Amino acid sequence: MSEINVEPYVPDEDYDNPAMVTDFYEFTMANSLFLHGFKDKVMVFDMFFRENPDKLGYSISCGQAKLTKFLLNYHFTDRDITWLLTKGMSEEFCEYLRNYKWKGTMYALPEGTVCYPQVPMVRIECDMAGAILIETYLLQTMNFHSLIATKATRVTGLATHTHRNVMEFGTRRAQGESAGNDGAYAAVLGGAIGTANCLAEMKYGPDVKAVGTIAHSFVEFFPTEYDAFKAYAETYPDNISLLLDTYSIFDSGLPNLIKLDDELIKKYPNDPNKRVKSARIDSGDLARGYKKLRKALDKVGKSYIKLVASNSLDEKKMADMEMYEGAKFDSYGVGEKLITSASSPVFGGVYKLVAVKEDDGSYTPKMKCSDSASKAIIPGKLMAWRVYDEEDKGQCDIIACDEEEIVAGHPIEVINLDPDAFDPVRRITPVRVEKLLVPFIENGELVRDLPDIKTKKAYIKDQLENHVWESELRPEMPHVHYVDLTPKVAEIREELYAKLHGGRI
Repeated sequence: MSEINVEPYVPDEDYDNPAMVTDFYEFTMANSLFLHGFKDKVMVFDMFFRENPDKLGYSISCGQAKLTKFLLNYHFTDRDITWLLTKGMSEEFCEYLRNYKWKGTMYALPEGTVCYPQVPMVRIECDMAGAILIETYLLQTMNFHSLIATKATRVTGLATHTHRNVMEFGTRRAQGESAGNDGAYAAVLGGAIGTANCLAEMKYGPDVKAVGTIAHSFVEFFPTEYDAFKAYAETYPDNISLLLDTYSIFDSGLPNLIKLDDELIKKYPNDPNKRVKSARIDSGDLARGYKKLRKALDKVGKSYIKLVASNSLDEKKMADMEMYEGAKFDSYGVGEKLITSASSPVFGGVYKLVAVKEDDGSYTPKMKCSDSASKAIIPGKLMAWRVYDEEDKGQCDIIACDEEEIVAGHPIEVINLDPDAFDPVRRITPVRVEKLLVPFIENGELVRDLPDIKTKKAYIKDQLENHVWESELRPEMPHVHYVDLTPKVAEIREELYAKLHGGRI
């Protein structure tokens, strides 16, 4: 290792290169392997997770589009190289990175695919540096997007077939700008109809629609609440949505709403579009408020005015209001409980080495087995399949070796991955099969069209409504989706575990 001549590095708070969203140990490992002659060694990594958030029966795989664009634009700058030299990386390795382009292969679940623990979401096959150095960005992207998309399917009622019009209002409570933007995108995929985040629509287009009306400060600014309502109506006569709880919902907000709408009727008798469209409440007993407002508005002939609720809502609060109190708002604004997935704020995806490609083209399985059998990963270059039953519902997922084929109508033997399964070995005859991991990038080139947001949103909806067992969608104690191994994968796993750890898994 040659002596390193280091020029001073000057920090810059405005600097940003996503390739440097990397845990430092990834560089130390890659540098060491590079110096030991493994620059061109091809590694296979799988990204998977071990438990659904909120102990649900499913998750939504999301983030593939952003990850794909990251890999296609992967590069290091002179500033990156200077900093790496100051951190002790070798000059040879740094010069290699200076002109590095990501030439690997990425297979993944299509974005929006319903997914389950232990089943690979992303498979990376790449030269050593390109496989190791992307770990943090890959996990950050897939974990956060999947977490929020999964939560959104619950909040919007998509999972329980109880559709709600939900607007994502959480940017101000998100953990940073990128979380606000990415969270808005993922929430829309999971069923939200819009977001309060303006930049999200600018980034992703009108399918991530920016929505909103007024805050309490607008009402407070004017001498009276009615003055505020009137000013807003004059500015946006075709889109009047009011906030009723600045002072008192029923002593002030409701009377002023009715007064304003009556004035609009007098002013525009032949234009029913120029009316109050909706009213939002953001405090108090929301269910009681809904019922009193709905009754009062209907009584004076204003059934066309829709009611909106916000204020620390989540799927449980909304379901309780709807089921037990008969209060189903026309739409909801959901903030921090959605954008942070407050009830389960971590999606525990991991990225593990599963195989190394040898010079003859074969793959040597690799395995982390630890001291816990539950942490023993599934080694080898793998492919995931989904088997469908007679109703075209996902019956089970099967993890196979990449070269194995599962054919509809052909009986197969599978090994249940659950160590507590009563019947660890089963024989099934697939009615329909689907190869879950599809190519996004091959040898550094994009090989798949990336669907638009509307298509991905419809894809998630279709799966949850038509292709997932109802028992997996239960909010409480859902059925655990069957995840099985082919006998070949199970044998490789058992043999490698015995070799590395002794005994059986």
